This record gives sequence, structure tokens and C-alpha cells, in this order.
Amino acid sequence: MTERDQRPRSAVSGWVGLAGMVGLAAWIAVAAYWGMDGPMAGMAAVVACGLPMVAWSLIVDKVHRRASTGIDWSLRRPWAEVRETAFAKIAGLWVTWAAIAGFYALGRWYWQGGYVFAMQVLAGVVPALLLLSVPYIFWIDRRLIEPRDGAYAFGQWLSGRAHDRDAVARHARAWAVKGFFTAFMLSIVPGNWHELMHRDPWAMLADPMAAAFGLITLMFLIDVAFATVGYVLTMRPLDAHIRSANPYLGGWVSALACYPPFILIARGGPVDYETGGANWSWWLAGSPRLTFVWMVPLVVLTGVYAWATVAFGLRFSNLTHRGIITNGPYRITKHPAYLAKNLFWWMSAMPFLAVSGDLATGVRNTVLMGVVSGVYYWRARTEEKHLGADPEYRAYAAWMDRHGPVPRVLGKVGLRTGGWS
Repeated sequence: MTERDQRPRSAVSGWVGLAGMVGLAAWIAVAAYWGMDGPMAGMAAVVACGLPMVAWSLIVDKVHRRASTGIDWSLRRPWAEVRETAFAKIAGLWVTWAAIAGFYALGRWYWQGGYVFAMQVLAGVVPALLLLSVPYIFWIDRRLIEPRDGAYAFGQWLSGRAHDRDAVARHARAWAVKGFFTAFMLSIVPGNWHELMHRDPWAMLADPMAAAFGLITLMFLIDVAFATVGYVLTMRPLDAHIRSANPYLGGWVSALACYPPFILIARGGPVDYETGGANWSWWLAGSPRLTFVWMVPLVVLTGVYAWATVAFGLRFSNLTHRGIITNGPYRITKHPAYLAKNLFWWMSAMPFLAVSGDLATGVRNTVLMGVVSGVYYWRARTEEKHLGADPEYRAYAAWMDRHGPVPRVLGKVGLRTGGWS
């Protein structure tokens, strides 16, 4: 095999995700046995998922030794040299956190529903973050090859000193992503956990439809747990820091349109593709064989969606570049999560069918479902534009065009390989 035909190395080994799966599975078994279905048990699932991945990454993969961390462990800068940069970074970081807290305080949706729990968790960890951030920054700055990062530039701006405007903008984008999506992930963990704990395994064995919904619930929990770990552990010693956040407005608009409070596709929203319709379980009720035939691809698609998140290990995050993933489902298509999610929605919602039998309703829902898929295609394109600045991603994209099953199939029928593939 020539070097050109070799798949580019992935930033995360497949064993990292497997370690997280083992930890998560062990906790699910323990919690199910003892009947622990509360929100803190759900958060414990995130911890059980994250700790094995951290251990594997440091002990086996030794990610802290990679040049991409920007750390030289042999460095020991004098404390006097570190002091100036460290205090500027602490000021920049604390003011950033204060700005995020202000956003939470002003956003009324953060004090409703599942977000209430997220706000309680975040408020509870603030004292620890404030205290630990000081020794951590002094410790890491002694070893960073270039300690003058975005937090430093922002701290310099706050003090009225000369600063790097681009670095401040990069810092703001990265923390906007982290602040927005961390709260969202924390808000949905308890609900996913509670729903899984209340699934009856015996009913799943007896009823194909119950089995399908139970497995889909499990896959969603896996996705949520791994994603939450990813948003929390954006740290350089884990090589999981944010290299860059998407600088393109289209990327932010298309992504935020898929999440509350900006979500467009929710029930009753402007792009609600289920009005007057029903999902697959309603249409196939009373037909066990057809139900089984239909549920298999739905479960598989959900599994691919969860697998795409697991493949990131500690690095999952929307709108950011944290290393190029080339293994797992990313050997098949560049956007496995988007592809699987949209195929799932088409099969699950059956937008082309209306309960009333009204043709207009079916046409309307089908068009709106097409709009949803178009939004995800837009997201994929803006992500490729962002990641395309990295030569490692360009090498991966070129390899996928030559060897990726989905790009090759689309290429044969004359479709562009960008976006979905």
C-alpha cells in the first residue's frame, strides 16, 4: 500500500472510546441493579464514562506527550517570568466566566425545565473552578511553549494594554461554544438517564417495538454522556483543547438552529415536520413482522449516530476543531452523525404520511423534512470549510474521496462528495 493510500492517522485511538463504553456500561449495570434513576446518578454516568478515557489517554496513548498539546514538560520557567502572563490569563478567564454567567442569568430558558439542574450543577462547581484555576494556570504556564494564548490576550485587553485582537476573537468563540453547549448537555443528561432506567428489560425481550425504543434510548444516553465529557474536558494536558472554533457566521447559524432556544425544528416550531403526522410506531402498530423489519435500520442508524460521538473520545464538540478523527464511522463517511440522524428522522417520522390522509399535509411535512436535511447539509459544508484550513483534514478528505464508501457511491451517481459524505 502506498503512502497516498494509507488512511491518515486519527487524533483519537479507538481504544479510548471503548474504555469509556466499558466504564459507562459498568455504571449502568450497577445503577439498574440498585434502582438509581435520579439526576446525580445520571451525572455519575458521565464521570464513569470520562475517567476511563482520561486514564487510557494518559497512561496508554500518552497524549500529554504530543507536540500538539503545546507543552514542553522539560520546561520550568522561573516563577517571576510566569507571574505576568498568569495573572493576565486568570483575569481574562474569570471575566469570561462572569460573562457566561451573565448570559445564563439573562436567558430565561436557563431557569426552566432541565436547564434548572444544569444551572445548579454549574453554580455548585464555580467555587472549585475559581480556586483551582489559579494554581493550574501557574503550573501549566511554566511548561507551555507559548503561554500567551487567547485568555492572555483578553486579559491584556481588559487592562488596556497592547493585545492580539485575533487571539481575543478566537478566545471568545471557543468559550461561547463551551458555555452554550455545556449547559445544554448537562440539561439533557438527567432525562436520558431517567428514561433508560425506567425501561423494562423483560418487556424489551417480549415486544420488538419496546426493544427498539429501549435500544434507541440507550444509544442516545451513550451519545449524551460522551458529548458531555467532551465539552467539560477541553484541556491541553489531555490534548483535547480547542484548536479553533468555527469563524464562519453560516456555521453558527446552521448549528444554533438545531438547539434550544434557537431551535427551528421543535414541535410547534417553524420547521415542524410532524404536524398532522405520526411516527413509525403508530403506522406499524399491529404488524409485528413489519415492525421488526422497520426497527432494525432505526436501531442501526441510532447506533451509528452514537458511534460517531464515541469515536471522538474526550474531544466531541460542535463548531470546533480539536483534532481530526479518521477512524470508526469516519472511515465510511465524513459526516456519519448527520447522515445517520437524518436517515433516522425520515424513517421514524414518515413525513410523507398524514394521519388524516390529507395529501397537502404530507407534502408540507415532506418539504419541511427536506429543509431540516438541508440545514444539516449546510452545517456539514461550513464545518468542512472550517476544518479545511488544517492540512491534516485536507489529507483525510482526499483519502475519503478515494476510499470512503459513501463518497465513492455518491461520486458514481454524479453527486458532489462535500457535505453529506
